[in-house]
Amino acid sequence: FIEKRCFKNAKRIIANSNMIKRQIIDTYEIDPKKIDVVYNGVEPKKLDYDVSFRKLSQEFDINNKAKILLFVGSGYKRKGVKEFLHIISKLKMDNIQAFVIGKEKNIKYYHQLAKKLKVDSKIVFTGAREDADDFYNISDIFVFPTHYEPFSNVVLEAMSFNNAVFTTKQNGAHEILQDDYVMQSPTDYSIVKKIELLLESPEALTLIKDQNRLKSQHFSIKKNMQKTLEIINGVMND
Repeated sequence: FIEKRCFKNAKRIIANSNMIKRQIIDTYEIDPKKIDVVYNGVEPKKLDYDVSFRKLSQEFDINNKAKILLFVGSGYKRKGVKEFLHIISKLKMDNIQAFVIGKEKNIKYYHQLAKKLKVDSKIVFTGAREDADDFYNISDIFVFPTHYEPFSNVVLEAMSFNNAVFTTKQNGAHEILQDDYVMQSPTDYSIVKKIELLLESPEALTLIKDQNRLKSQHFSIKKNMQKTLEIINGVMND
């Protein structure tokens, strides 16, 4: 009731993805013309790969020839860690190191699932980390099979650190990815073959990583603020 009243009375509404815009329209019967889409922004950072790798390899004994897959997010059930583990288990490659970063109350369940799927030797659950940027920096592929996200910043963060990125259609951030990297659902395991093809083709992997890094530069916090202020000023000047 409160949400509907706020949406009905608002002069303008800012949504952070077209997915959310459609949900507002469908749920509250809001005039589409009232809603502007302003994607989230990310602050570009530059870290030295060798420094990040040396630091993390000392802690986790990372093979310098291993391909690294990454998940970042707290609240594992909604954000798809179960599905991430299943994806890792289906990859027909041995030289893989996967990291799961983030907080989770029921962490024992995921440790047990990793053992059941026989991927416990490939996956490290790090818990919450203040140095997540170092993990992004050394990672090759970021996989985020979330069940629902309006627009997850981790997708932009991973892109800005030169990662190939896969996420679900249930994440508003999928709108900035190429279709081949969008999962139709958290259990869309067709991406396993796509991940394998990337890992087997250094040229293809490098290409999408570079494309993502360049694309992320179009989604800066500065641009997000500029667009938001333009909308606010437009309302105030009406």
